[in-house]
Amino acid sequence: MKFNGKTIVALTLLLTSVWCSAQTEKPLTIVVPTAAGGGNDAMARTIGQKLGVLLNRTVIVENKAGANGSLASEFVAKAAPDGNTLMFGYIATHAMNPALQKLRYDPVKDFEPVGLVGYSPTLMVVNPSVKVKDVKDLVRLLKEKPDEFSFASAGNGTAPHFAAELFKMSTQTSMLHVPYKGSAPAINDTIGGQTQIMFPSLFTGTPFVKTNRLQALAIAGTKRSPLLPDVPTLKEVGIAGVEVEQWYAIFAPAKTSKETVAKLNQALNKVLEDKEIIKRIEGHGADVETSTPEQLGEMVRKDLVKWRQVVQRAKLQAD
Repeated sequence: MKFNGKTIVALTLLLTSVWCSAQTEKPLTIVVPTAAGGGNDAMARTIGQKLGVLLNRTVIVENKAGANGSLASEFVAKAAPDGNTLMFGYIATHAMNPALQKLRYDPVKDFEPVGLVGYSPTLMVVNPSVKVKDVKDLVRLLKEKPDEFSFASAGNGTAPHFAAELFKMSTQTSMLHVPYKGSAPAINDTIGGQTQIMFPSLFTGTPFVKTNRLQALAIAGTKRSPLLPDVPTLKEVGIAGVEVEQWYAIFAPAKTSKETVAKLNQALNKVLEDKEIIKRIEGHGADVETSTPEQLGEMVRKDLVKWRQVVQRAKLQAD
């Protein structure tokens, strides 16, 4: 096949254009508001890997722990609304922490909801050095020795913080709060004995319970988990009002186009249909659940109202 001069020039221009486009396309960054190694981080990386294949793009998972999720939230809220920067948000960044204290971002106005990822109930664990058989034993010990024990949280306004405060209120007990920059350092110090009690997500806590590094006392959720079938719910042992389920979701900066959000939602939901992805997420105690952007937005608004009421009723304050 012969090419004349004009054809060669046209082909050269076309190839140059394609090459330049490939070189200038930015990677898709998913910002995680907690430290590496925690449940949020593991879930984001599981999803990000498959999302990159589906979108034929490089996906980078970036951890921006700090200020109880506010550092990452502010970063994404100020990012260009071009679909290249997303946030792996969760109940703390978009409901609990904003309900607890005034922040420099608005969880509704500063974000475009993309889609829900799933849920994970909260697990009550203790360091094995705390010699208790069950929750009633722990309550007795906490009343006998008020403020001698401390509980770790992933930071002020996170699910482990709220669950512990609700537990204290329901049982009329006292514990010292030690907030960390994410669930990973919090659970590591609970394993190490620097703190004695924690309410991590089932996703975060189960691996350490399975290896006997932590003792599971109860599920702070609506039902038992098939991963830990012998662990009762707090309601079953007579402690009501401590049902805290963490949800996880993807958000984009406000003013991201509807077309871009719709494309991302479609890709995310496709990833969450993958049997291997479902197995990996459920294997750590989380239930996969998808949504439309509109459904996620409505859920965030309702959760903000709910947790603001809890803050007022329990008279919670940031430590």
